[in-house]
Amino acid sequence: MPFCTQCGGPVKPEDTYCARCGSRQREASAPAEDTTGRAPGTGGAAPPPPAQNNPLDQLTPENAAILCYIPWLGWIVSIIVLATERFRQEYTVRFHAFQGLYLFVLWLFVSWVFTPIAEYAQSTRAIGSMMKLGVLGVWIFMIVKTSQKQMVKLPLLGELADRSVAEQK
Repeated sequence: MPFCTQCGGPVKPEDTYCARCGSRQREASAPAEDTTGRAPGTGGAAPPPPAQNNPLDQLTPENAAILCYIPWLGWIVSIIVLATERFRQEYTVRFHAFQGLYLFVLWLFVSWVFTPIAEYAQSTRAIGSMMKLGVLGVWIFMIVKTSQKQMVKLPLLGELADRSVAEQK
């Protein structure tokens, strides 16, 4: 059984378009038998390929900015937003993507560096947990403020995000 030249899904030898992704396939090696009695190629026009659905087309800039602050997962959305052409000219979305990414890096620093040091010292054990809770609180705060269309620049992280967006222009 042949496979699609675009997505790798299974296609029939006589298929002109892939049923999965809609991309045009190479010409079939032998024309398919026509049970209608008409000559090959006179059965009418080939059906148009199905529209390709890009999930970023339905994503508004406001929602993209909000999704960049989802705790523990927003960094993935941030990278997608920064890597795609869709939001290349959207300053606000790119700012929130960078700030959300830097906020995740802060979480990693607190989790992987500060908390083990604080636990080793034993006198400051609760500080690491409190700092993690603080970062979680900032994530939630940013989701609320961004959903209200308010531009909040966090200390240090907001400045870094601002510079990062400016360097990308």
